[in-house]
Amino acid sequence: MSSQDIPEENLPAEQSEQTAGHDEHGHGALSPADEHPFADPGLPPHEHRIQDVDERAAKRSERSVALMFTVSMLATIAFIAAFVAIPVDKSVYIFPLGHISALNFALGMTLGIALFCIGAGAVHWARTLMSDVEIADERHPIEAEPEVREKVFADFKQGAKESALGRRKLIRNTMFGALTLVPLSGVVLLRDLGPLPEDKLRHTLWSKGKLLVNMNTNEPLRPSDVAVGSLTFAKPEGLEEHDHEFQNEIAKAALMIVRIQPENIKDKRELEWSHEGIVAYSKICTHVGCPISLYEQQTHHVLCPCHQSTFDLSDGARVIFGPAGHALPQLRIGVNDEGYLEARGDFEEPVGPAFWERG
Repeated sequence: MSSQDIPEENLPAEQSEQTAGHDEHGHGALSPADEHPFADPGLPPHEHRIQDVDERAAKRSERSVALMFTVSMLATIAFIAAFVAIPVDKSVYIFPLGHISALNFALGMTLGIALFCIGAGAVHWARTLMSDVEIADERHPIEAEPEVREKVFADFKQGAKESALGRRKLIRNTMFGALTLVPLSGVVLLRDLGPLPEDKLRHTLWSKGKLLVNMNTNEPLRPSDVAVGSLTFAKPEGLEEHDHEFQNEIAKAALMIVRIQPENIKDKRELEWSHEGIVAYSKICTHVGCPISLYEQQTHHVLCPCHQSTFDLSDGARVIFGPAGHALPQLRIGVNDEGYLEARGDFEEPVGPAFWERG
């Protein structure tokens, strides 16, 4: 049964009015009141916060925001201090994480606190001290007309005024301090890209008076231990394989020792730095730092097995083939009072491949 079959007196009053309207304006016609079925309900009435009416509450919020920004500054300083002071290999027990790196834990905690306090301070500032009055703004064309630009500038000035940045100097100063210090964390992290080379790449363990020790026998070398045509590997006196820094130091101090007839040595300085034809050169290739181990006694050439760089040990270890960029550094040697071969100083040139600080 449709509504048309129901007696009019039994219909709800609202439906009766709608039916009458249909009859008056025609079937399915809308009355003028129905032209905007989704009318703008408007904004709810604004409710003032306690900070809006009580200056003491506003001061408390201001101090809270400033405290968070101050904690952020202290956390950033703690981040830098932890990075400098805590050893890389130190571990601590943190329940329930177990044993973890003390440095990583300290850096993560301090940086996290610094960033969190800046965010929390900004949110608390916005929610308690900045204006929270809602403003309805009609949509406008995309192009920036003069009136629009003036309105944007006016809104910006109004927003800056309502933020109370100029009046709340404590918040402003602590916020600027926190935002200034936080980027220092990133700058300090750049320090962790690797150890600073300083002048470590220019020096080795060799120094005046250090004995040349045979790598195989671990005994000091005498001139009689080096035969013509032989290749002997040596290390500095006092460097042992069980030392913590052995690999780093031997990578710079490893020596090749060969004996060449003095009349076959072509380079004048090489002859002066040798002893009875015994010459000592760095074992580290000047291309990418591979250890050189192949020696041809008739030509006095040594070959790097990695990329076939070839050096002539009878002519200042100059490069005669391959990608190496410069000759092998020579170590000046002599004999001490006990008849052992000793160094007369360190290498005068950096050992191994070139590096960006090399002059």
